Amino acid sequence: MGRRALIKTDTSGTARVLRLAGCILAIGLAAPPRAARAGDESPAAPTVTVTGRRATTIRDIDRTIHKVADTPRAANGSAQDVLQATPGVAVTADGHIAVQGNERVTVLVDGKPSAMLSGSSEERALALQTMSGADVASVEAITNPSAAQNANGGAIVNIVLKRDRKPGAHTQLRASASDDNLWNTGASADFTRGPLSLHGSAALRRDGNRKIRRSAVAWGDPAGGTGGSTLQASDVFVRRIVDSAAAGADLALGRSDTLSIDARHNRRRSHPLFDVSNDVRSGAADTVFHRISLGPNEQSDDSADLAWSRRDGPTALKAAARHSTTTALVDKSYRDVYVAPQRPTAYSRGATRTARRLDAATLDWTRAAAHGQWGAGLDLQRKVDGIDNYQAGVDPATGAETPDAATTTGYEVTTTTRAAYVTGQVRRGRWEALLGARAEAAALRVGTSDAGCWRAFNPSLHARYAVDAGTDVTLAYRRSLQLPDPRDLDPHATYVDAQNLSRGNPGLQPQRMTSWTLDANAGGGTLGGSAGAFYRTSRDTVIDARSVAGTVLVTSKRNGGSARAAGLTGSLEWKPGGRWQLGVDGGAMWVALDTPDAGAAVRQRAPTGWINVRAAYRSGPDDVTLDAHAQAAGIVPLGRTGPTSSVNLAWKHALSRTLGLTVNANDLFDGSRRTYATDATGFRQAGFDHFIGRRVWVGFVKKFE
Repeated sequence: MGRRALIKTDTSGTARVLRLAGCILAIGLAAPPRAARAGDESPAAPTVTVTGRRATTIRDIDRTIHKVADTPRAANGSAQDVLQATPGVAVTADGHIAVQGNERVTVLVDGKPSAMLSGSSEERALALQTMSGADVASVEAITNPSAAQNANGGAIVNIVLKRDRKPGAHTQLRASASDDNLWNTGASADFTRGPLSLHGSAALRRDGNRKIRRSAVAWGDPAGGTGGSTLQASDVFVRRIVDSAAAGADLALGRSDTLSIDARHNRRRSHPLFDVSNDVRSGAADTVFHRISLGPNEQSDDSADLAWSRRDGPTALKAAARHSTTTALVDKSYRDVYVAPQRPTAYSRGATRTARRLDAATLDWTRAAAHGQWGAGLDLQRKVDGIDNYQAGVDPATGAETPDAATTTGYEVTTTTRAAYVTGQVRRGRWEALLGARAEAAALRVGTSDAGCWRAFNPSLHARYAVDAGTDVTLAYRRSLQLPDPRDLDPHATYVDAQNLSRGNPGLQPQRMTSWTLDANAGGGTLGGSAGAFYRTSRDTVIDARSVAGTVLVTSKRNGGSARAAGLTGSLEWKPGGRWQLGVDGGAMWVALDTPDAGAAVRQRAPTGWINVRAAYRSGPDDVTLDAHAQAAGIVPLGRTGPTSSVNLAWKHALSRTLGLTVNANDLFDGSRRTYATDATGFRQAGFDHFIGRRVWVGFVKKFE
């Protein structure tokens, strides 16, 4: 291509189904998320636990942990399927995640960040759609993270993977298939003898989805009066081949020390046929053409983890390191077939190569005290994002390529963060408090130039009061920074499609976030629930800045916006009998946005909300679950988005003690069509993205013990 690629997350009995307070767990919240603490022996303390027949829910002072290993959707589904069925977490069919209406979500795996899940929302969605749900043991929803966690300005969803340490050898085989010649198969195994535990898995998937898109854009120069419009439409079925493998070992080094090592690999590749219809109007001219491309597109993700822990009486010390990389190629080569006016077909060669490398290390110390626990730690990260773009016209007669200097570019962004934190967890009578403070420094470098360096002191507070054995109230506060996305810092113009270019802004500043939550939880017998309120603010919000170059729209980024959101949340869990379990959670919020536009501030105010409904039924060998989700219309800076919904049904039937039949029916009513609109000075856009996730998967799970 003429360019070198850059370097490239009990039943307590019928007496208390929802024992949500009055009992407190010394969980050592100064440590990294719970996944990194598996095997610890914290001082004995009561736990707020809700147990269902399929998923145990544990409410710690700063997080809610959902055990999902045995749910029907996990058996042969994806990690996205598991998240979508998790209470308190909203996931659209195209993979956008929100926690209590907050779409600024950091996704961790086993409590650690990874290159695979630190990209754009589209990249993260694809990673979750191709990650096996059968590997997930639990999901932690952390609405207001403590100072011990780097939330990058938002909530955290931590995916905890299975690590079976039962003595002996165990193996599981699984496979499922759907229409359109889609299928997946996988195997996992573990072996434990004495101080050594080994585990591994491998999977091969052929999956895909149909995507329908339409966008109508009109622009005009308020000063000069010139303007134009474009209409784009596409309908494509993207098929992917995904292969993945993982292996790990845990070794007990005597009574006090444990050493763990893990490695993971995931590779995806596809050859999508894109046929994008374009209708471009400028003045009296009207040009209609089809832009056709075939890819290929491919991505590879790799990670390796090393962790060591020591427990000596009341003191625990943990150290962990992760190295992860993601490399991708998106081939944008195309041909333009003109309909009106008729012209010779135009050919172009283009591709984008991206590479992301993330190195992270943590050191954590905790010590139990008479009335709680104290902790301190270090959190270090270095991420390098490299992007190469190549764009060239191709002479159809000779095949000679003429690179476009404006869009043939390469750059590298290095993000370095260093943080130290202290936490104190104190229990007095019915009160429990977790206090934290995090001092962090972040530096950005674009190429060889420093883009900025920021220092911040961010406190956190979690306080819980047990009203009685079944009721508690929790107040939480967190302040944090959200660093700019490296893709938004590219100083060059990047080709997106026939009518769109993007250009970064190396001068972007971090967004500053503040969040308050107040929750009350109560339960007993067959009924339990919660109610809460939250208030979130954002300053220096990053927004789109648009301009027009000829007939091409150029989108960049800038700071300057602000946002506020206040809302109410609630949940209800009901077990009317021995076979049924019903649940609902949701919320409503009021959003206020202030966005600069053509030198003036635009004020937007609107309500929005969401609801998740769950039903589960177990009778003998059959286990059936249904989860339904709805997201109301909302606003974004200078625009709005439409509602979406999904209804999913899963059935697991035990043919024998070791053989099970699984059926997953996703998005039964095809409610994933999301509309959007933007109305800014000199620019209007309206369209929709329809990610068709309606599909039925039929498969089996076989265990060997």
